[in-house]
Amino acid sequence: MRHGDKIKNLSRTKAHRDALLSNLACELISHKRIVTTVAKAKALRVYVEPLITKSKDNSTHQRRVVFSYLQDKTAIKELFSTVAEKIAGRPGGYTRIIKLGIRPGDNAEMALIELVDFNEIYGKGKEEAKGTSKRTRRGSGKKKAEGTETEKPEEVKAAE
Repeated sequence: MRHGDKIKNLSRTKAHRDALLSNLACELISHKRIVTTVAKAKALRVYVEPLITKSKDNSTHQRRVVFSYLQDKTAIKELFSTVAEKIAGRPGGYTRIIKLGIRPGDNAEMALIELVDFNEIYGKGKEEAKGTSKRTRRGSGKKKAEGTETEKPEEVKAAE
């Protein structure tokens, strides 16, 4: 029984799992988005988000701590310069997982994991949405209840 065991083993030994997650994290930092299985994406999110948090403090100690996980100088340089600069104001939630469907070969569920601040599509949509509000029909009853006099459309007034 695996009571209290919350780590996702991914059917691998400890050394193999650490190497896999380290390589996936380096690729995610380099390319800003990768396609992998859903299980690996969820395990990677738990692995990489604390490292991104550590990159906010650009000190020698934090660089050495992150290097002990990733073992890739170019990924460390990218993480502490480009990525840390963009996520400086974000309190957490640096990654997004989008499910893509199944892989035809083995029916594995595939997912896209990406760094949130590096997606131009979602970023532009939020800025445009701030200017216009979406109309819904749910709030129309409150306005009538608050007002003392209900207004009739011009066509109804003309008919009377």
